[in-house]
Amino acid sequence: MRLADAIWASIATVALMGAASPGPHVSLDPKEIGKAPVSSWTTFNGDYSGERYSTLTQIRPDNVDQLTEQWVYRITGVGAQRGAPAPVIKCTPLLVEGVLYITIPDHVWALDARTGMELWHYVWRDHGGHLVGQRGVAIWKSTVFFETPDNWLIALRTNTGKELWRKNYADARMQYFSTSAPLVVKNHVIVGVGGDAMDMPGFLDSFDPRTGALQWKWWSTPRRGDPALKTWPNEAASDHGGGMTWMPGTYDPDLNLLYWPTGNTNPVFAGQGRPGANLWTESIVALDADTGKLRWYFQLSPHDTHDFDNTTAPVLFDAAVHGQPRRLLAQAARNGFFVTLDRITGIYLVMKPYVPLDYYSGLSPQGEPIPIPDKDPSVGGSINIVNATNWEAPAYNPKTGLFYVNSAEGKAIYYLTDDSARPSGYGGTIEGIGHTRRVLQAIDPLTGNAAWAHVYPNLNNAPVTVGPSILTTASNLVITGDDQRNLILYAADTGRILWHHELGANESGGVITYMLDGRQYIVFGAGDSLCSWSLAR
Repeated sequence: MRLADAIWASIATVALMGAASPGPHVSLDPKEIGKAPVSSWTTFNGDYSGERYSTLTQIRPDNVDQLTEQWVYRITGVGAQRGAPAPVIKCTPLLVEGVLYITIPDHVWALDARTGMELWHYVWRDHGGHLVGQRGVAIWKSTVFFETPDNWLIALRTNTGKELWRKNYADARMQYFSTSAPLVVKNHVIVGVGGDAMDMPGFLDSFDPRTGALQWKWWSTPRRGDPALKTWPNEAASDHGGGMTWMPGTYDPDLNLLYWPTGNTNPVFAGQGRPGANLWTESIVALDADTGKLRWYFQLSPHDTHDFDNTTAPVLFDAAVHGQPRRLLAQAARNGFFVTLDRITGIYLVMKPYVPLDYYSGLSPQGEPIPIPDKDPSVGGSINIVNATNWEAPAYNPKTGLFYVNSAEGKAIYYLTDDSARPSGYGGTIEGIGHTRRVLQAIDPLTGNAAWAHVYPNLNNAPVTVGPSILTTASNLVITGDDQRNLILYAADTGRILWHHELGANESGGVITYMLDGRQYIVFGAGDSLCSWSLAR
């Protein structure tokens, strides 16, 4: 163990609370991870594709009016440490063998999926992490993996929550922090990092699930000797260039490729100190899952100066293009572009705005947008879009052939506050202006055109990010929420509202569905509560 690891381990306080006796024995065969979710939900996105698509059909458009709340688990007695805010469930629950696993920063719970009863509760006392959110756990065999705000990977027993081992993979004193759910692929536990405007490089780490030994590391900005350094002014700028790996990626088992989205470039708003495209920030990268080697990349925002973190999931799907079957990848990026790529080669098929844009002059031969310099932040302020979406996951329905995303259409003024030749940190600020429209869109990924759109009624000019992640089903449903505390079910093919229910808080996490004892459940977080719904009996 490194000295830094030992120091942090010695001051970390870990408590285990919850059920006095062990919960059910839970073990997940690695070969089952990533299969289409039916009686389980084994990864952040349900499977490796990122589609968030369920083949279940018990809950249908003709019976959604019979949906009834089954149970609610409310988080209580949490949030006092370090002045933490009230708990908000931003995770996607995982379900294995009738047990649900949920998180908030520093906490993991195991719940009975039939009743919502708490089975165990694990608490981590962090030292320096940012408590902005936590997206969930990963499971391999009988081990649960959890990322702490101060960058420890924790391995816990699935049935008791007892700690097996811990590994510190980034230094919180350097302003790294972690919010993601790990991704398990074969014998790899893959974790990413976050960090806002602290001039550090992002990376991915792959660990052995048995021991926590590091298997490989991939840096999201190039190292010495890499030809991609030519997209930076010098090695030092690259070493401090950002590109955080905030959210879980997706995976194609046949190609053995990970597809990971990377975050914004640092300094965030002050681009004058880092001329060039600044690879591999604001990109989708394809990495070999066993070695971490880069196979290809596609950069959504070359030389980003607007904090367009490219964190939304790259969704994998197959479709015929000009009569030929293709393996494809689609993403609705925060910069307002919808992109469809060949996931074998990274070559683009579609690159089209899905919200009104005026900050680019065209596309490069590779399909990447060419930014207009006059739209960069300035001392006097320049106007550009707000983030068109955020980290909340989209969905894809192979039966409708449509990609669903919650989007925002609005403007902001971007100010440059550090106009020096060597800026640092954010280097600027942003101030929203006017009214922002929130829109749920169903996009044809082969054209980039919206098949339908639902404009949410923005009654109180709520924050610009709309609602939670999205779920879609084989029974022609799209399930998501708005910023008025409503859970809403739509017809996936037309966008017609079929049912809605006002919750006690805005839906805040990932929606999942599963079949248990012959009954289909819909489960989601709403503020500090996990809610379970099913058809009335």
